[in-house]
Amino acid sequence: MVSYFVPRGRFLLKAGNLRQVVQQQHQQAQMQLQTTKASQPQAQNGSWPVIRHFRQFSSNSASKEAPLHHRRPPPHKFKQQLNSSQEVAQVRRNVLARWTGFLLRWAPMGICVFGAIEWQLQKRRCEQEGQPRTASELQSRIYCSLPLRIISRCWGWLAACYMPPTLRPYVYGWYSNTFKVNLEEAQFPEYEHYSSLAEFFTRPLKEGARTIDQEAPLVSPADGKVLHFGSASESLIEQVKGVNYSIEDFLGPLQTLEQANSGVPYAQALKKKQDGSTELYQCVIYLAPGDYHRFHSPAAWKPSIRRHFSGELLSVSPKVASWLPGLFCLNERVLYMGQWKHGFFSYTAVGATNVGSVEIYMDAGLKTNQWTGFNVGKHPPSTYEYDELELNQTAPATEFGKGDLVGQFNMGSTIVLLFEAPKNFKFDIVAGQKIRVGESLGHIAGSK
Repeated sequence: MVSYFVPRGRFLLKAGNLRQVVQQQHQQAQMQLQTTKASQPQAQNGSWPVIRHFRQFSSNSASKEAPLHHRRPPPHKFKQQLNSSQEVAQVRRNVLARWTGFLLRWAPMGICVFGAIEWQLQKRRCEQEGQPRTASELQSRIYCSLPLRIISRCWGWLAACYMPPTLRPYVYGWYSNTFKVNLEEAQFPEYEHYSSLAEFFTRPLKEGARTIDQEAPLVSPADGKVLHFGSASESLIEQVKGVNYSIEDFLGPLQTLEQANSGVPYAQALKKKQDGSTELYQCVIYLAPGDYHRFHSPAAWKPSIRRHFSGELLSVSPKVASWLPGLFCLNERVLYMGQWKHGFFSYTAVGATNVGSVEIYMDAGLKTNQWTGFNVGKHPPSTYEYDELELNQTAPATEFGKGDLVGQFNMGSTIVLLFEAPKNFKFDIVAGQKIRVGESLGHIAGSK
């Protein structure tokens, strides 16, 4: 039982005894009033008994002459005021509870109805314009507002946790069956060898499990699925069929002032040869969760700078890539730009949801999937800003040979190649094809 105390003078009285105390005070006041009236004649004759009751009389007279807002209300009025304040508080609580229940009951349904209407309106707009069904600006912002970076960081921490040996066959076995993992080609096919999920994801392959095509000028850098390939000579290039992204937003500004002041389109300014004998090409390869998660060099080339865009961590699955324009420009990515025997060459590892980190073996200072704060409803500045590192000044010159190991994803993601090649370069792949490390991506027609 809760006790409430009402202050009176220098004492605290329990609310349960309030009525009794008020009655006693009322009786004392009446007795003092009678005593005062009886002593008034004596006071007029100059007698001293008035002094004995001076304190009581002065307090009673002060209370009578006090303003209305300083008087203590009668007991029945005090009880009415107490009951009325309790009733007002109860009404407020009831109204708040009703509104809370109304919002919790109907707000999710309203959000779903609004989402369905927006989805159908965007679908109709795309059909009227004859374009693929893609996300609107509102849908893109809502998707980017999801706490995907927090989820990815939590998943990265969980994947790095120690796995008890007794659970490894069950957890890794379930994962292998779900995503069709081929452990026969792994260097360590026993589940007990991998102490964490991260080690299992980034498992190495047996020696000779992948054969590098030495005749092809360009080979696949990873095991995965070919999302798109083709020419990249325009400012907008396709990430999948019919869905574009900006090559300038993806790579960032040109490296030199000479290129920026050349007055030619961005894609043409990237090329090392300006005699018209070469063209810019691209190839996008998606790594699924069950694929081999390490990636290799597709050709012999030399990187000169590294740029790290710590943007979003959206899914890069084929369905999302075909729905969200500019996906590769929004996501966190690490790109290396340099040169190969035919001119410009860039190699980009794109991050994604639940990718704990992107590791580049030659670049120990690279840190990905870092906390960037809450950015609800808008893209963080890091989506368009980047950290740049000139590799030749900070470390010995690095050169990759065809098939050399470059790095690893701690979950499935995407590799994007943008390179300069002769105009007679022809791809040997088709969209949607499954490809493995070392297999040919294309050839130069007419060359031996």
